[in-house]
Amino acid sequence: MKQESAMTVDARSLGKVAVLMGGRSAEREVSLMSGNGVLAALRSKGVDAHAFDPAEREMGELKREGFQRCFIALHGRFGEDGTVQGALELMGIPYTGPGVMASSVAMDKLMTKRIWIAEGLATPAWRQVHSADETLAAFKALGSPMIVKPVREGSTIGLTKVTSEAQCAAAYELAARLDPLVMCEQFIAGDEVTCPVLGTGADARALPVIRIVAPEGNYDYQNKYFTDDTKYLVPCGLPEGEEAAIQALVLKAYLTLDCRGWSRADVMIDAKTRKPWLLEINTSPGMTGHSLVPMSAKAAGLSYEDLCVALLATASLDHAA
Repeated sequence: MKQESAMTVDARSLGKVAVLMGGRSAEREVSLMSGNGVLAALRSKGVDAHAFDPAEREMGELKREGFQRCFIALHGRFGEDGTVQGALELMGIPYTGPGVMASSVAMDKLMTKRIWIAEGLATPAWRQVHSADETLAAFKALGSPMIVKPVREGSTIGLTKVTSEAQCAAAYELAARLDPLVMCEQFIAGDEVTCPVLGTGADARALPVIRIVAPEGNYDYQNKYFTDDTKYLVPCGLPEGEEAAIQALVLKAYLTLDCRGWSRADVMIDAKTRKPWLLEINTSPGMTGHSLVPMSAKAAGLSYEDLCVALLATASLDHAA
């Protein structure tokens, strides 16, 4: 996506726009913050934008009310997992972000890892578990610390950093309450970074890398969205050559999953070897006041408002109506 693209978009040509926000996932609160930010930004640029909450309204109303494209500001299940994308495909209403398959695969951390491994991309060792006993066995195999998390949730919801055998049962039970699919993952100690990608195919470009410095290294739900204690460094201040290597890795991870429009990948850099490891990719990233894609875009010379318009202009369908 070219940085000047938002400047050349005629707001009237975008038609009547629905900003999908809220929804029924565990990330509803964050989605409402993202959606209201996007809504205000689009309106400030003259876009005929309206809020639409799929938890309160039937999706068919989008078609009946003549909406011509959608900005998806939903996070988590029933919004980021291919379900809403599929509904919009059936109605022929173009939407922002990756298509049905890419959204579904990226939401499933196990499927994402399997594809990345098959393509030779580095991601931490993992095990899928079905019980507290299997979680304990995974801890013995993967070592301490170990991450236990639901496979199809975001924003670190249901995630536990396990440092002892005694924590395994509670960690599994917390994750399993949110998703029947639970995974354990090797913990990589080092710098935590994230990198957005904008665009599609050969035009896709990685934005500046952001290094995240959270209180006591705990970048949890609270520190992501509701405190000002976490530091976000952009420029990231990484050693020479590392940022370019991470951008190349993230771009390949994005294209491997056939993402389009935009996404953001999270990466850990091993403190000892400086090797980057892919954790996951978010196909409907946050757009709140604490969110990372707007921060990275600003460092690249793209304002929040122009970013929203540029993303909306890329709204498309897997299959043309």
